[in-house]
Amino acid sequence: QRIVKMNKMEEDELGSEDITEAEIKQIAEEDFYNKLASSIAPEIYGHEDIKKALLLLLVGGVDRNPNGMKIRGCINICLMGDPGVAKSQLLSYINRLALRSQYTTGRGTSGVGLTAAVMKDPLTGEMTLEGGALVLSDQGICCIDEFDKMADSDRTAIHEVMEQQTISIAKAGIMTSLNARVSILAAANPAYGRYNPKKTVEQNIQLPAALLSRFDLLWLIQDRPDRENDLRLAQHITFVHQHSDQPPMLIKPLDMKIMRRYIALCKKKIPMIPESLTEYLVSAYVEMRKEARNNRDTTFTSARTLLAVLRLATALARLRLVDMVEKEDVNEAMRLMEMSKDSLNHMDDRTGRRPQTVTDKIFTLIREVAGDNKVVQMSDILERCTSKGYKPDQVTECLEEYEELNVWQQNQARTRLTFV
Repeated sequence: QRIVKMNKMEEDELGSEDITEAEIKQIAEEDFYNKLASSIAPEIYGHEDIKKALLLLLVGGVDRNPNGMKIRGCINICLMGDPGVAKSQLLSYINRLALRSQYTTGRGTSGVGLTAAVMKDPLTGEMTLEGGALVLSDQGICCIDEFDKMADSDRTAIHEVMEQQTISIAKAGIMTSLNARVSILAAANPAYGRYNPKKTVEQNIQLPAALLSRFDLLWLIQDRPDRENDLRLAQHITFVHQHSDQPPMLIKPLDMKIMRRYIALCKKKIPMIPESLTEYLVSAYVEMRKEARNNRDTTFTSARTLLAVLRLATALARLRLVDMVEKEDVNEAMRLMEMSKDSLNHMDDRTGRRPQTVTDKIFTLIREVAGDNKVVQMSDILERCTSKGYKPDQVTECLEEYEELNVWQQNQARTRLTFV
């Protein structure tokens, strides 16, 4: 007797065999992190950092169970942005790429449709439980589009899943707890349809703080007019429309099947965080809290933010197939956090001041590091700037620019900076 394995589409076929050494070699070239990120939805132009975050969402962090307590490893991301910035396209691509996933939209989803419904069995007349979208995508990804259009009463069903990773039910004499170890990827429009720069971040987002703090990353994608960017975007879109394929890129995107196998391999790793990084993580978190206190117009920062950094860092270590988290992983996790916050705290047109360039921002950071001291160590400056999401070459550029203006001097070995 012949058994035929049926599937939705040919490209959904994973192939039961594991990833081969040759395929790992093909992936693990230099700069493979950027290569994997650009292989996610290559037909969509730009959004490099968002694609990196989505790659980490696919890989996921590591669950921790200290004495019966549970700290989730799943990463939740919310993409909020103006209409027409390819949010839904990114969601549907992730839905196709993930091994297990469910796709729902806000208006067509009710609370019981997400969690579980109690049905009456037509034959026996007994009450039975039917799992909803979140239960069915256990150990996978649940993509929720039009997140802001959901009724508030339905949205509260997600709160428990996003932190405790279970669904507790007490309905019609059935009392149970279902597993829902799921990563949630949500896409939403701002409250006014488009982002309104004249209003604060809270007024634009209008989602409850209890829900926002459960998202590890909240990206705000704005559609700002910019001649250079618009030109490249328009060329990219017309090319994709004509040829049904992405334009030739510097990095050749990987095949979907290889991506799936590599992600499945990454998920087998369980990286640990070494003792040496603890102090660095703690000081970085305290710094973030301090900034959040000083700057009212930022998103909510709580202990969940620290856990989010840990999850992103372990996901990065998993991606490199190593057993220990390194300082670079923490820096990259902090950079993604900063970039997502930076997308929220955009430069307002209301202030009347000229917009700050990257160099200005780095200069402000260096002044903060220096305080009242005349001499600063270069290692301190670099560490502070990289944790804020700036690249070393941008820091060097700033140092040289202000050295020409005679604001400070560097010693020969470039280890110390002295203010003039």
